[in-house]
Amino acid sequence: MIKEGIGHKIKKFRELEEITLDELVARSGLDKDYIKAIEDDEMHPSIGPMLKIARALGTRLGTFLDDTISQDPLIVRLEERQEESTLLKGAEKPAALGFFSLGRGKSDRRMEPFFIEIHPESARDKKLSSHEGEEFIVVVTGEVEIIYGQETHVLKPGDSIYYNSIVPHHVSSRKNEKAEIYAVLYFPE
Repeated sequence: MIKEGIGHKIKKFRELEEITLDELVARSGLDKDYIKAIEDDEMHPSIGPMLKIARALGTRLGTFLDDTISQDPLIVRLEERQEESTLLKGAEKPAALGFFSLGRGKSDRRMEPFFIEIHPESARDKKLSSHEGEEFIVVVTGEVEIIYGQETHVLKPGDSIYYNSIVPHHVSSRKNEKAEIYAVLYFPE
């Protein structure tokens, strides 16, 4: 079975809610061509634009990542962890980040916990993004560069950072090597 891309899920949800593409553009503040490329699964967006789309559609970000519903407590075993390829795989360029949801299926969650592989491609485009909420990151392997406003921080394994994500920021690997992190994103209602 072919896994449905996140863009396809967004389009299907938008159409089910009878929201036109133009209405989504107006509500999200994102460019129409950009949203169309996401819906056509030609682009893999970062968390910031995904959050804007989810908010514009009146739902939470996890709506486009979840495939199952679970009960408390939610336990994700290492061998069961699955890459959310719907968020990453683009048609033309390699993914910069590999997201593995650690909250998949917990429908009442307020946080989005992830294990993230940060690929060397992440350092190529250091476009800053911002969104409501907070982020907490712990580095597992490799070195991670965090641009936060006008500051740049380098984190090594065991280091962590906790910040307000409304401040423009960018997360990338350093030294052209893959890094791995645990990240928890909180989005206020």
